[in-house]
Amino acid sequence: MNCIIVDDEPGARKLLEEYIGDIDFLQLVGKAENPLKANALLSNQQIDLLFLDVNMPKMSGIEFLRSLPTVPPTILTTAYTEYAIEGFELNVLDYLVKPISFERFLKACNKAREYYTFLSGRPAPQTEELPAPAGYFFVKCDGKIEKVQYDELVFVEAMLNYIVLHTDTRKLIVHLTMKAISDQLPSRLFLKIHKSTIINVDKVKSIDGNEVDLGKNKVVISQSLQESVIKEIIRDRMLKR
Repeated sequence: MNCIIVDDEPGARKLLEEYIGDIDFLQLVGKAENPLKANALLSNQQIDLLFLDVNMPKMSGIEFLRSLPTVPPTILTTAYTEYAIEGFELNVLDYLVKPISFERFLKACNKAREYYTFLSGRPAPQTEELPAPAGYFFVKCDGKIEKVQYDELVFVEAMLNYIVLHTDTRKLIVHLTMKAISDQLPSRLFLKIHKSTIINVDKVKSIDGNEVDLGKNKVVISQSLQESVIKEIIRDRMLKR
């Protein structure tokens, strides 16, 4: 995937360049320090993914996207969370808040590759970072090996040195870390809304402030993640007048 970086901070551009260099399905084909210089990069070649800062002189990243006749697949990279709603209204793929960890960056890029694959109609090559094609996984619980379907898992809850898998019909207490289960779950379906909670987005019934109703259970969104989580749940499916 051909990608470009648009960011006015040299340090931010350097970090993103290093991250991109470590991901085999990304090819960096250009960098720009402001949106005006990015126009030429977008005009001269096919760009499959744009990494775009929000706060920049003369023109913000949001204003730049609104000015484009066709918005390329975009991941916003910014130190500010208050632009999340505007970003997702423009159908950006993801919203990364600086400082950006490589783990979070890779998750966003995998999401971008899934979208690229969907558009191109080609099957995605499997890597260790991508979920297995099967719609289930196995865990060891009470001496038994239990099979858990992705579509039956409602949410995951951290509990000391264990995690609790809440499904439609049962509750499994498993000796695993949140990171281990997060790495297994497909990012297109599951979303971390708190340091101790991962939800199945398809199970959301409603959102009331910082509380998500999952039917039989209600869970709380972390205050620092509230805006971005709500936009990720809603994505582009909010009906408007």
